[in-house]
Amino acid sequence: MAMQFYTSPEQIMRDRAEFARKNISRGRNVVVLSCADGVLLVAENVSSALHKVYELYDRIGFAAVGKYNEFENLRTAGVRMADLRGYSYDRRDVTAASLAKAYAQTLGAIFSEQTKPFEVEICVAGVGASPEADELYRLTFDGSINDEPGYLAMGGAAEQLVEVLSEGHDADAPLADAFALALRALSSDGGNGTRRELTTDVLEVAVLERARPGRAFRRIEGLALDALMPRADDEPSEVDPDDVIGDDDPAAEPDTPDKGERPEPSE
Repeated sequence: MAMQFYTSPEQIMRDRAEFARKNISRGRNVVVLSCADGVLLVAENVSSALHKVYELYDRIGFAAVGKYNEFENLRTAGVRMADLRGYSYDRRDVTAASLAKAYAQTLGAIFSEQTKPFEVEICVAGVGASPEADELYRLTFDGSINDEPGYLAMGGAAEQLVEVLSEGHDADAPLADAFALALRALSSDGGNGTRRELTTDVLEVAVLERARPGRAFRRIEGLALDALMPRADDEPSEVDPDDVIGDDDPAAEPDTPDKGERPEPSE
């Protein structure tokens, strides 16, 4: 009779968490933050067909890192749940908090009951009438849910990105300033304290517009994204003062009499 090996439940959960955390850390980063114009979602994504930022409902957005097929299943289930609840009751009954709670239950059940947990980390964001009313919920692979204070980062360098966001985040800043902060945070994980240069080819940007009625989700791409990208300022060149003041400038002439005139003797 073969002998069965025993593994404690604590060890099983620890192994599952380590497995999921290690694979999520390989994913590219995502930044979500509130600003005066709404909720900005910026993801580093090299694929133009496989999105990491989506619309869930009228004023609710979705962002994710990790395994694409797994968070795509979660996104689809969230859209169906939101549509069903909005149709059965009222569209105002669909909130970011209710969807985040449903996601937490699903991820928690998968983590504890299935052999392999989902290798995902997701954000459910809802835009309110003011930055203080915005909702940002970050959910991890084990079903843990965190109510974030105006900004969050997910991915392999999340801790480093959160430090950058915490130093420069301003909920009353316009969209352009919020995007500049998000770009600065995403560029800060070059390794060894270096910065990377990110272009529009590897960025996926969307915003939940605060002032837009109804469906607030809008993707920022093409010329609109090019307009948000920072441009290098013209650096002042080092100029020799002798070259700035020419011979024709009256200020350049010394306070001496002309060569053709002889100075009068002083009394």
